[in-house]
Amino acid sequence: MSDVSPPAAWRLRADIDLGALRANVRALRQRASGGAGLMAVVKADGYGHGLLPCARAARRGGADWLGAATPEEALALRADGDTGPLLCWLWTPGGPWREAIEAGIDVSASGLWALEEINAAARAAGRVARVHLKADTGLGRNGAQPADWSALVAAARAAEAEGTARVTGVWSHFACADEPGHPSIAAQQAAFAEALAVAARAGLDPEVRHFANSPATLTLPGAHYDLVRCGVSVYGLSPSPEIGQPADFGLRPVMTLRARLAAVKRVPGGHGVSYGHRYTTPGETTLALVPAGYADGIPRHASGSGPVLVAGKLRTVAGRVAMDQFVVDLGGDAAAAGDEAVLFGPGDRGEPTAEDWARAAGTISYEIVTRIGPRVPRVYIGGEGGEGGEGGEGGEGGEDEGGEGE
Repeated sequence: MSDVSPPAAWRLRADIDLGALRANVRALRQRASGGAGLMAVVKADGYGHGLLPCARAARRGGADWLGAATPEEALALRADGDTGPLLCWLWTPGGPWREAIEAGIDVSASGLWALEEINAAARAAGRVARVHLKADTGLGRNGAQPADWSALVAAARAAEAEGTARVTGVWSHFACADEPGHPSIAAQQAAFAEALAVAARAGLDPEVRHFANSPATLTLPGAHYDLVRCGVSVYGLSPSPEIGQPADFGLRPVMTLRARLAAVKRVPGGHGVSYGHRYTTPGETTLALVPAGYADGIPRHASGSGPVLVAGKLRTVAGRVAMDQFVVDLGGDAAAAGDEAVLFGPGDRGEPTAEDWARAAGTISYEIVTRIGPRVPRVYIGGEGGEGGEGGEGGEGGEDEGGEGE
């Protein structure tokens, strides 16, 4: 593996293992049943890991499609040189439809208003828009309700006849696939089968039908259809502890968040720590200052509970997480300014994981990694040619097939 050195005076950094990401994509492809392809979802700056380096690594790992939420994300991928299948699904009226169509981006329509704007943009561009129709099978977010589905399908078929659009996909999204046995799962599968039947009767013949997100990819092979959409699992995180841990699926967490201690000092017993003095030292002890706070994405809700590996042992955030820093109590152990503190990583070296932080903050691991802020440099390791970093980090790396146990 070829590591890229961080800045000499770093205080906090997120190491992104692109070799692990490629290996995760390969492992997920092996789970896709019936020859289904795989879409790597790289929205939200690649779940906080870096949009462009992660997209390149996912393609190298074998991702057939990329998935983006916003048009800005999708257009950035095209500007980076990605020419493969790419879906963008979160649109609002007046969005950059024409730019997306001209860039060969597949766009999603959940209602007639979107299809009308797509058709207008396609006429203006003189191009045929590639459109995925989304059915609301029970999640209650985007997607056409069953009562509106036939009208959307009919309008899409008319657009095909006019030559402004080609329906390349029909899709939906699970609400509770991360809760095995939830009654909504079977109900949604039946609703999606009916939506597909309505589309077929209208004469639509999409290239891909897709329904399965990360948890459904891992547990519901009957929902894989032509394409599975993997988001958090691409980054080596389990979509739900109830389903299993990453290693259970051959996945390895991609991000390791580490800091360098800014200060270490002895204090007497009864000394208050951080705002509000929610923590008071039980006796004479050593406090270490970790230069990371909620401005960097460290959850304030993990005050008093967030785990950190310092001086070879797991510690807990002492008192409140502040904007730029928090404190840990080392007890009788020694440390020095500049020593490393590991907030989370794969967990195989004794460090906490993103899931540990999620439990401490009462949230999910998705939020832990996506909230890591832009002032935290991403340092890319395990890269191949063309998988460089952003903002001066990253660059050319060596050949690597992923970390141990993948």
